[in-house]
Formats: sequence, structure tokens, C-alpha cells
Amino acid sequence: VHVAESGGGSVQAGGSLTLSCTASGYAQSSYCMGWFHQVSGKEREAVAAIDSDLSIWYGDSVKGRFTISKDNALNTIYLKMDNLTPEDTGTYYCAAADWASVVSGKLYWNMKLGKTNWGQGTQVTVSS
Repeated sequence: VHVAESGGGSVQAGGSLTLSCTASGYAQSSYCMGWFHQVSGKEREAVAAIDSDLSIWYGDSVKGRFTISKDNALNTIYLKMDNLTPEDTGTYYCAAADWASVVSGKLYWNMKLGKTNWGQGTQVTVSS
């Protein structure tokens, strides 16, 4: 399985960016994809996820500002980030896992339970 993201860059506070991510190599289409945010010295945290049935989950810090979407035909997900703040600065990783899921508005993605396939990460820098 190969996961590759693109997008990112530098923007001023209040600006917008869109990230893209494509997963390839899965034998079936039933897998969950998501975006994780990491800053130096801290653990990687999920910010948004979308399941194969298009169920969506957002972290509290991005609700109302970020929008995740998916093009099933292209196996590609997008993260549109609006009203960015300096706290959004960091590396954004795309991930895919066929054992993770979004059910009833909750994200079930425990790294200890199975393999997560990661992209290489893309840097987002928001200046004040």
C-alpha cells in the first residue's frame, strides 16, 4: 500500500490551504483514510477522517474550519483548511487503514490494533 499527500505550504493566519492524498495498493475499497497533525515533540493527532461509506469525523480543534472529502473513483481524499491559525502549524500526515472506521460520529483508529499506512508528510506553516 502506498500513501502520498501533496499540498501544504505557508500562509498567513486566516488563510486557507488544501491538502490532497491518494492511497493505492488496497485489494478492496473498504478502508478508512484520515489526516493527522504533528508538531515537534508531540504525538501525532488525528484531525479528520473519512470512511469508505463517507462517514466523517473531525477533531474538536478543527470543527467548522476544516472539511474532509473523498473522490472514490480516484482513491483520493482532500482536506480543505480554512481560517487557519498559528496553532495549525506542523506536519500533516495522510494515513490509511483497513481496520479503522468512523461509526456514529466516532473515530476508531487505535494504532496498537493494526497497521496504519502513512504518507511522507507535508508541512503547513501559518504565520500570525
